[in-house]
Amino acid sequence: MSTTTIKNEFIHGIRRGFPICMGYFPVSFTFGLMAVRGGIPVWLAIFTSLSNLTSAGQFAGTNLILAGSGYFEITLTTFIINIRYMLMSLSLSQKIRTEVPVWQRLLWGFGITDETFSVASMEPHSLGSAYMFGLILTPILGWTLGTAAGAIICSALPATLSSAMGIALYGMFIAIIVPPARENRVILYIIVIAVTIMCILTYVPFFAFISEGFRIIIATVLGAGIGAALFPQPTEEETIS
Repeated sequence: MSTTTIKNEFIHGIRRGFPICMGYFPVSFTFGLMAVRGGIPVWLAIFTSLSNLTSAGQFAGTNLILAGSGYFEITLTTFIINIRYMLMSLSLSQKIRTEVPVWQRLLWGFGITDETFSVASMEPHSLGSAYMFGLILTPILGWTLGTAAGAIICSALPATLSSAMGIALYGMFIAIIVPPARENRVILYIIVIAVTIMCILTYVPFFAFISEGFRIIIATVLGAGIGAALFPQPTEEETIS
């Protein structure tokens, strides 16, 4: 493969990843605010985003850290939330060119998110190193720089104003779940089921012995399991028939 082709693929990947970068910035900005407001140092909040690149898992894991949860709770919670990335990576591996070495595939795995997976999956041709490195570069920068901006600004704000800006976190999660819930009633039902289970575990005195981390795990697993049982998706054969 010529140098010009590699350069063009890299630039194409950057262009495809730039919208993802812009979308990540405000979300990671909120994470930076939340982390520093909870007592995490600015440098550690930035390092967390640079070394993770996982929104839901990162928010959940950081909340558990701030709540003083144990290592096992944090590990299990983030594993369950992020397990979908394993399936995405396995699916995307079918499009990778055979000459791509394993160490480069492992680097790609770090940059696989819901958005980069969707963009890469829609590419009509097989995936090469230059394209994938370009695709994941800008989202990583957007996620890290957004966290840095939120963390630095939060550290410079008065305590009262910094605390008030934490409401942005709830707004972000609402913005994530409302659009798909409006388009698909099944998603809405599963959200209601998971929220109901979480409320029961939180406010019913009998379940007071369950820590916050395990409440999230139980609500996630039961919500997904009940949703799969009540609203099974038709297989490809059933759809055709």
